[in-house]
Amino acid sequence: MYSAGSGLSFFERKRMKILMILLILALCLPAAALVRTLTSPPRKASYRPSEKDDDRALAYARKLSAMVRYNTTSVRDTDQRDLFLGYHRVLEDQFPLVHRYLEKTEIGGNLLYCWKGKSSEKPIVLMGHQDVVPASGDWDRDPFSGDIEDGSVWGRGAVDTKCSVMAFMQAAEELLSEGAIPPMDIYFSSSCTEEWGGPGCCSLVDELKRRGVRPFLVLDEGGGIYTDPMFGIRGNFAMVGVFEKGKANVRFTAEGRGGHPATPVKNSPIARLSAFVTDVEKRQPFRCRLEPSVRAMLETLAPYGSFPIRLVLGNLWLFSPLVTWGAPLVSGQAAAMLRSTISFTMASGSQACNVMPEKASVSANMRFIPHQGMEESLEIIRKRAARFGLKTEVIEGSDFTPPVDIRGDAFRLVADTVRETFPDCPVSPFVLTAATDAVFYQEICDSCIRFAPVVYSPEEKRGIHGINEHLHYNSLPGAVDFFKNLIMAGSRE
Repeated sequence: MYSAGSGLSFFERKRMKILMILLILALCLPAAALVRTLTSPPRKASYRPSEKDDDRALAYARKLSAMVRYNTTSVRDTDQRDLFLGYHRVLEDQFPLVHRYLEKTEIGGNLLYCWKGKSSEKPIVLMGHQDVVPASGDWDRDPFSGDIEDGSVWGRGAVDTKCSVMAFMQAAEELLSEGAIPPMDIYFSSSCTEEWGGPGCCSLVDELKRRGVRPFLVLDEGGGIYTDPMFGIRGNFAMVGVFEKGKANVRFTAEGRGGHPATPVKNSPIARLSAFVTDVEKRQPFRCRLEPSVRAMLETLAPYGSFPIRLVLGNLWLFSPLVTWGAPLVSGQAAAMLRSTISFTMASGSQACNVMPEKASVSANMRFIPHQGMEESLEIIRKRAARFGLKTEVIEGSDFTPPVDIRGDAFRLVADTVRETFPDCPVSPFVLTAATDAVFYQEICDSCIRFAPVVYSPEEKRGIHGINEHLHYNSLPGAVDFFKNLIMAGSRE
């Protein structure tokens, strides 16, 4: 049926109206985002570590140096209690008041200190591990020299994480010298098996469970005060870790007839494994999505970026599809915050070049994001492997941790303490893609936050588990002050 004088059917006119609306939206929505960005003034993250505390910073550097000089490299499935008892004597020398007044419990080389406060209702646990990874590679300095040069403490563990242990113990040392009593019970937790995911921290958690302690807040490594935390964002930002991804070690195995390589066969075990690895690398199997914590992080950082960054990240209501598509192409770190990941790390075949293997395998490390947790991610990769005739074996694994409520009291306490200690340092939630001992505390604490109050430049972050690990010691006074403020926070309310 045609309407008089129009020449168009009812359905054609309806379609034209829809197209016009879509066209208007296509023009208006970007315009609205542009206006919103132009009318929102850019911000600047202006916090810098003070240069006025040189004597204090150097004194702290000497304590950290003494801790670094003691080699605490941990070895998987090995009883190293005697090694760590020696390290405990270093701690006793550096922090005598802590060891005089705090209740110390040692379990298999792992340490738990209790500082009784005025109340036991909302105890806080401060964490940092004793052990370090092996110092392989060609270092410019002895990795256990603890050299204090060029404004830095050099050596394995300076960043990961003896600086944190030094800072909270020194905070307690200074408060004890002043006769201070914290408003709540304070615990220091330090395992000696963190670097290989061993049972050390679990034994400390079991001890707290035995005592009936349920922490209000657990603060471990993970985030930090990061310099230039992402592309286009300049300055120092307190990146406060609110959850860590799950993880699993997985082995993929292919079987064949074996035999002599002089008469090769198609689809050998290694050929199928290679095809599988290539397929996964080229065709990403996992879905990208902005988790609420990631969205909050990007929206927090947006005002501090260049104009294009502010336009895109400040208007995620419009550009989130662009971010989830484009960010993984720009940065592996960005991809890790948006999806589950898989990294192939080991391979095995026959024991000789002139022998075709009857069985070959590759192993991978997987990390799981909440919107595709361990079960779903493993099923996806298992189906992909089956296409190539591979068997999938999960060697060990655990799922992601529940995100901390960024509007809750525990996160607010950490954020307020950051703002008090580090003026003009923006606070942002952060997703930890690595693993920490804090995962063991999830059973007894709803607010396990991953944050060390130390300024880490991109160069210093590269030294973690790498060569030439070092830390600029001008950030140590701020770290000590942060822990002092956090420990005494309740007395200022």
